[in-house]
Amino acid sequence: MSRKFSRWHLLLMPLSLVFLLPLVQMLLASFTSNADINRFPPRFIPSALHISGYVRLFRDAPVGRWMLNSAIVSGIAIVSHLVLCSLGGYAYARLSFRGRTVAFVTLVATIMIPTQMLMIPTYFMFSHLGLIDTLGAAFVPFLTSAFGVFLMRQFFLSLPKDLEEAGRIDGLTTFGVFFRIVLPLARPALATLAVFTLLNSWNDLLWPLIAINDPSKFTIQLGLVNFQGAHHIDWQELMACNVVATAPLIIGFLIAQRQFVQTMSMSGLKG
Repeated sequence: MSRKFSRWHLLLMPLSLVFLLPLVQMLLASFTSNADINRFPPRFIPSALHISGYVRLFRDAPVGRWMLNSAIVSGIAIVSHLVLCSLGGYAYARLSFRGRTVAFVTLVATIMIPTQMLMIPTYFMFSHLGLIDTLGAAFVPFLTSAFGVFLMRQFFLSLPKDLEEAGRIDGLTTFGVFFRIVLPLARPALATLAVFTLLNSWNDLLWPLIAINDPSKFTIQLGLVNFQGAHHIDWQELMACNVVATAPLIIGFLIAQRQFVQTMSMSGLKG
């Protein structure tokens, strides 16, 4: 079904081009020779396309290994977030228990704590658990989050209770109602949570920089930073690095964009 054209599109379309232009320039620069990149005035459109930057990148660095590590970290983080945050959000939205309001307010308040304040105690805790310098050090902090629980709770509150009550009349338990009725309706919110989790876990640099020293355990962001610091600045290769690191995020957002927009614009469901 086609959507009506809004006057806001006259503003949003050129604004989207402003955000899209750096990505296009990065992509074109990755196929531009260093001579064209360094010339003045600079060329936006390369005179010829070259893949030598990608060849040098995969030849000089274990990019495939770094990408695999990031995929493992992000995959575990996304699955864990979808399970734990949806369970926690549903509990705060629908279950009645003593101290629910205080517990929820305390949980949400932790969002305001700067991440940098938690790094030293987290490092000592992970050190005692033997997780330092392992891939587990990268994904354990992303197993769940207060923001994820808050997001899922707000979405569950927007769902009508009639379907849940009908499920209980049919003999479903609380878990049955959650998994068979509520969770299928929460696909837009789950997709949004997956996008946010992918962005946070894939782009995380500061914590892996502290907790991981083994090059075989590097994530893509950590690997590229160390690779860039160990070599002279080859702008074509650097742009190729950025394209490789950014492409999974763009693909993930494009896959989930419809559900993402639906969740952001949803104020409630009518049925």
